[in-house]
Amino acid sequence: MSLKQIWFWIILTFLFLFFLKTNSESENVRKALVKFMHQLEPPDQNSMQGWNLTSDPCAHNWLGVTCYANNQYIKTIVLEELNFTGVLDATSLCIANTLQYLSLNNNYLHGFISEDIKDCKFLTHLLLSGNKFSGNLPVSIPQLRNMKRLHVSDNLFTGNLPNMVNVTSLISFLAQNNNFTGQIPDFDFSNFEVFNVSNNNLRGPVPDVGGRFSADSFYGNPNLCGKPISNSSCPPPPPPPPPIVIKDKKKNPFLNDLPIYSGYIVIGLMFIIFLIFKLSRKCMTKNRETGLDHVEKKDMSQDTSGGVVIVGGEKLSEILNSNGSKNWFNGLGVRSEYSMTSMESGVTTSGLVLLSSRKLRGLQFEDLLSAPAELIRRGKHGSLYKVMLDNGVLLAVKRIKDWGISKHEFERRMNLIAQVKHTLVMSPVAYYCSQQEKLLAYEYLPNGSLFMLLYGSQSGHSLDWRSRLDVAAKIAEALAYMHEELGESGIAHGNFKSSNILFDKNMNPQISEYGLMVAENQGVISHIRSRRNKNMSASATFRADIYAFGVILLELLTGKVVKNDGFDLVKWVNSVISEEWTAEVFDRSLISQGASEERMVNLLQVALKCINPSPNDKLSMSQVALITNALKDEDEKSVSFDR
Repeated sequence: MSLKQIWFWIILTFLFLFFLKTNSESENVRKALVKFMHQLEPPDQNSMQGWNLTSDPCAHNWLGVTCYANNQYIKTIVLEELNFTGVLDATSLCIANTLQYLSLNNNYLHGFISEDIKDCKFLTHLLLSGNKFSGNLPVSIPQLRNMKRLHVSDNLFTGNLPNMVNVTSLISFLAQNNNFTGQIPDFDFSNFEVFNVSNNNLRGPVPDVGGRFSADSFYGNPNLCGKPISNSSCPPPPPPPPPIVIKDKKKNPFLNDLPIYSGYIVIGLMFIIFLIFKLSRKCMTKNRETGLDHVEKKDMSQDTSGGVVIVGGEKLSEILNSNGSKNWFNGLGVRSEYSMTSMESGVTTSGLVLLSSRKLRGLQFEDLLSAPAELIRRGKHGSLYKVMLDNGVLLAVKRIKDWGISKHEFERRMNLIAQVKHTLVMSPVAYYCSQQEKLLAYEYLPNGSLFMLLYGSQSGHSLDWRSRLDVAAKIAEALAYMHEELGESGIAHGNFKSSNILFDKNMNPQISEYGLMVAENQGVISHIRSRRNKNMSASATFRADIYAFGVILLELLTGKVVKNDGFDLVKWVNSVISEEWTAEVFDRSLISQGASEERMVNLLQVALKCINPSPNDKLSMSQVALITNALKDEDEKSVSFDR
């Protein structure tokens, strides 16, 4: 099936579902309104002209019903002077929630008004005068924030007037000739055109109406007072009762009562001392960050490079010792292990190896261990720490454990990776390697990872479609370069995922931890071997990188979190596509931003080729990079053309 056919069926299905939903809604409204009419108890069939289940209220001109211009939704219902004797079924009425105007004036309706009247959210006119309604007005009436005219005069209502102070659109309120009690709420009378509460049982002062209404609006309430009615002066409120003073004949009540309160005083002092002790302990305790989701507790300030300066942090050696490492200063052996090794200087010892950074020239191993540090996260193969050197340089130091690789192989890999340079691949700047411990240092990047930006960034940055496509193209090109340069050495990334794509201060993506893990993707490698039924050695890790890149593309396109090495996401995407609902794959935020669905589909095809283990669809990383960059160029040209 071609792409055009797929989209044709998608649009056709959408229109069909929309039509079904619209018909279903129309049928529900029609049923509810017919029930509403029956509850009004019309005296004859003439009063129900058109109100039946076999006709449409808009298309067939139901009596008293007016619809909007599109002839689909009900706007007004006017059923005045028709001798209705039933009740107002607000529950059924407000199913037609587009209703703006309801008038049932001058009938013989009775009973209470239901609180469900609040569901007529767009109601601007509620005209119920000249009936026999009783009970309190619904307390939910003030929730009708669009109300302009509320007329309930000439009924049998009781209780308080509704407090419509916050309904600023109200311009007409008629409640005369009822049995309302209580005080008149302080309406915003500056907006009113009509106001009348005469002939009720209201009491208390008349609010300041600004001279807009005369005594006629208030007469017939003998307990009202103040302007503008004749009883213009309200009696002053009774004075508050004098405070009761209990005289104590004893000369010094405090001293006499001191024994009674001494126990409370002692308890209070003990509580204050305990609180001070706890706060001081809390201030002295160094907080550690135990994961990406934890907020840093230490005092921080900004350095000139945009990084975070660690103030008063624990030394790296102390954190390493507390995490189960050996005692670094007492267990390292001879002093020469502290000394520097530099590839540039040609000096080699068994200590810290500096690879390429000039900012670290002269750095000793003990300098690194004594620098303030904090834990960033723990992982399956080690922990990551942020370290600030004396010169203000920030490093991300990775402690590797349970790797099962020899000291010689580790040094070989690190030296080879340091020699292969790409601007979008983070090279290690230093490492320490012994038989028991391995530390690897990188430049610290402050703007987080692709994983953080996709799933809850707190940095203020976000990724729209063009940013995601730009990231995909750049990392594809960088990964292809590393595969080509290190192909003969058999060093692939080995642990390629969105949390290992970091962003520098200019928000350029950087691939981190290249070649650090040789066994991290064995699950993926086994999956590929089982599907292809071939014995792959070094090439399997490169193939695993391509598979992992395909998973990252799926993350960028779907916005869904990866679990189980990406197998869950791959399974979900394949299941959606197999049902021919390709559009459901894409992140809704991308669609709402107006991203090109054609280019999203094209990038999805690249992702599917990357995760497909079939030898017929095998792509090298260089081919993937060419296709992805071509999509990026096409997208940029379309933007220029649109402008």
